[in-house]
Amino acid sequence: QVQLVESGGGLVQAGGSLRLSCAASGRTFSSSSMGWFRQPPGKEREFVAAISWTGGSTDYAESVKGRFTASRDNAKNTVDLQMNSLKPEDTAVYYCAASRFRWIVVVSSQYDYWGQGTQVTVSS
Repeated sequence: QVQLVESGGGLVQAGGSLRLSCAASGRTFSSSSMGWFRQPPGKEREFVAAISWTGGSTDYAESVKGRFTASRDNAKNTVDLQMNSLKPEDTAVYYCAASRFRWIVVVSSQYDYWGQGTQVTVSS
């Protein structure tokens, strides 16, 4: 069992930065790949980023490549998402999720545990 709590969301102007953090509890965190997803207003949830269990591999949605960076600290049971050069279209509720797999997965159905989400609003 893994419990996830996101923090760090808020309101930021276009071009600004935010850093989301996800605190995890549970014995299996360090052996789980982690993902970030987002759900824009009125849209489906979409993949944003994923990081392998060691943190050695990452993957990103095309829309955020070069702007977002995922990282993790297994000693602290945390995974972060650094978001730079934010755009109004990045406005969404952001969720972190833990997978049953060690390697990167990008499909939401392969994630077993989800946080409650944190709102990110980017103003133009």
